[in-house]
Amino acid sequence: MRVLAVVFAALAAAVAASEEELPSIYGMQALKITCDSKSKFDFVVQHHGERGYDFLRVPRALNSDIEVLVAAEQIADFKAELAARAINFEVLVADASKVIERELGLNRRARMMRARSAGISLKAFPRYDEIKAYVENLTHEYGDFVSMFTIGQSYEGRDIVGAKFSAGPGDKPALLIDAGIHAREWIAPTTALYAIKQLAENSSTHYLFDNIDIYIIPVLNPDGYEYTQQSPSTRMWRKTRSKTTRSCTGVDANRNFGLEWMTVGASSNPCSDIYAGTEAFSEPETAALRDFVLGLKSVKTYLTFHSYGQYLLHPWGFTSKLPSNEPILRCVAEKAESELSKLRGTHYEIGSSTNVLYAASGGSDDWVMGVGGADLSYTVELPGGYFGFAPPPREIIPVGRETFEAIKVFAKYTEGNLAEC
Repeated sequence: MRVLAVVFAALAAAVAASEEELPSIYGMQALKITCDSKSKFDFVVQHHGERGYDFLRVPRALNSDIEVLVAAEQIADFKAELAARAINFEVLVADASKVIERELGLNRRARMMRARSAGISLKAFPRYDEIKAYVENLTHEYGDFVSMFTIGQSYEGRDIVGAKFSAGPGDKPALLIDAGIHAREWIAPTTALYAIKQLAENSSTHYLFDNIDIYIIPVLNPDGYEYTQQSPSTRMWRKTRSKTTRSCTGVDANRNFGLEWMTVGASSNPCSDIYAGTEAFSEPETAALRDFVLGLKSVKTYLTFHSYGQYLLHPWGFTSKLPSNEPILRCVAEKAESELSKLRGTHYEIGSSTNVLYAASGGSDDWVMGVGGADLSYTVELPGGYFGFAPPPREIIPVGRETFEAIKVFAKYTEGNLAEC
């Protein structure tokens, strides 16, 4: 009996620790909120970063839809507060667990049905080991122009791998793409993988790296990405997996870069989803990207894939002031958006992160342009499905295909052949 008591106590402690890390998805609701005044907007967004509130979409413009997940234990009080302030809202999802479990079920079935091969079919969301193996296999099959590189290791010791596409040696301007810095945004790694697959396996795309080098890192936060694959309860995880306190884990890696670190839109609370860490580049994942960019010295264009919202965001994220190169940032983004929209009518909003959404310092896009020396830098908020960052597997290829059309424009600019801008 004593042994059983110890086992049950250990299980209870494990459950408690899990609950401390991440609010339960069971009974969690997704709300759509519209604010017709700044005071109402400020009231809603003051909950950003608080435990039990997970903001999925926060457009800055009044009367635009804010989308937020609210944990079961907070939902009744929060709705009452909204009603008391005459803030309009509607329930988008009555129980988030049902949507998450449905998405995971679709992915399990897609994984079971896909053809077994050395490649990646992109009919399902792959695991980290599959992604790494695929990139490694490409170097054996297409070694004349594809090489695998590793920028470092994650907190838990996983290699942060990428694929380099190059027609030959020499100091050439570079297009750098990364994805998956936020663990739960699964459509971001698959969109990067779609680009890798096209550049490697489709000979008609090889002209894109005749005069430039293209570097693609499909999963910048492999520990977090793998953690989201464990169960419905972990699917919502956003941060890295470093140990911050006894009860809380991880850092928002996209608040951890060293330009205006922790000045706005980030939290010093280790349990917050937007925790910026103990210092800039505290995370091995962000430090690895920093060192890689500084080592290259040739990054001309930088894209970081996120989801969701259909935004092409450029610096700055820490101030509403625009960078001096804003006209060209906007011009190139408009060309890219025009091309991707031709496939199925998807449209993106373009602008600086602060002016389109909200201020948040410590982002990779700001740092790569402001310190890393890139000419252009963008956060690409990819389309989501019914539940934003959790689109069904059938969306993988359509999102990848249209985004690749935008990548062609960014490659053209990197090469110096986008005369219109």
